[in-house]
Amino acid sequence: MVIDHLKQSQALLEGHFLLSSGRHSNRYCQCAKLLQYPDRAAAVLSVVVEKLKDTQVDIVVGPAMGGIIVAYELGRQLGVPAIFTEREEGKMCLRRGFEVHQGQRVLITEDVVTTGKSSLETIEALKEFGVEIVGIACIANRSTGNISYPIFEAIKLDIESWEAEDCPLCKQGIPYVKPGSRAIK
Repeated sequence: MVIDHLKQSQALLEGHFLLSSGRHSNRYCQCAKLLQYPDRAAAVLSVVVEKLKDTQVDIVVGPAMGGIIVAYELGRQLGVPAIFTEREEGKMCLRRGFEVHQGQRVLITEDVVTTGKSSLETIEALKEFGVEIVGIACIANRSTGNISYPIFEAIKLDIESWEAEDCPLCKQGIPYVKPGSRAIK
């Protein structure tokens, strides 16, 4: 069901992509294409809600950009507040009067988790408040087991990626596109 929604919304792309991590890939999951359809987003994220049924969540926090709509929809379905973090001078933080409180059980949200960079930056920003991170929720999990928090995904995607110097597409002279929102360093 999840893969059907991704395909029908044209969220699964093929080509040559520069990922936010700096790695290259021949496939990309552009969840924004799925999230433009609220009914599809609700259906896909209901899979995550089902996986969370035995997990107490007090508040949902999504890093901007990819986690905002996911946080909103999961918060709606779970019946809890949904807020987001954003970068200020390059550092992830709470702004706009958003707050978390000591002891709250926080679910971090993302559209796609690959390296977990944005999620881990959000977790780091929330640590000072004494919250408990219960896990990371996402539409598509592309991680390779390198994240130490539980991941609650709608779908696990195995998409190959390479360091730039090892990329077979670069070696063939195929130009890449950078579809993500984060600047590459």
